[in-house]
Amino acid sequence: MEELEIEFRNLLNENEYASLCDLFRLKETDYFEQTNYYFDTKDFALKARLSALRIRKKGSHFEMTLKTPQGDGLLETTQYLGGDQAEAIFDGANIPTGPIRDKLATLSISYEDLHYFGSLKTIRAEVEYKKGLLVFDKNFYGDKIDFDVEYEVSDFKKGQEIFNRFLERNEITIQPAPNKIERFYEHVYKK
Repeated sequence: MEELEIEFRNLLNENEYASLCDLFRLKETDYFEQTNYYFDTKDFALKARLSALRIRKKGSHFEMTLKTPQGDGLLETTQYLGGDQAEAIFDGANIPTGPIRDKLATLSISYEDLHYFGSLKTIRAEVEYKKGLLVFDKNFYGDKIDFDVEYEVSDFKKGQEIFNRFLERNEITIQPAPNKIERFYEHVYKK
């Protein structure tokens, strides 16, 4: 499955995060946990191509997603995995045949060169907002906890305008956030 992801992201401090969660009246039942497990080659060939590969565990479901740049967003190529497949990959098995292996070949990256680098856990809540999706995240990686808000849309220009107004109206400090895998690598590997 392929899908174009267009999203805007801003880091939040803990008070801004709490304020937004209160504003949208989020209840404990609105939050769910997911964990991203990140893969790349030892020399970070995916990162060098502004791409990323992760396996996401949400509940008892696993999906593997390769993100590659396309236009104003990222093309997400996703493949669903069984729990046993995901565990085998974490233990060093190759990723299964399918669209992600095929896409890696177009990037001249061998699936056999991929290695697991670590994980990032997120507590997330999602809210429909002005024809897009607002996402409130509390993230845990290494010894760090951070907070961000994302706005996922189908139209870059309109989405950017709406997100900027949202931040301004709610007096959120503008701190464009690198994506989660960039923050993970920056914190865990650049210490």
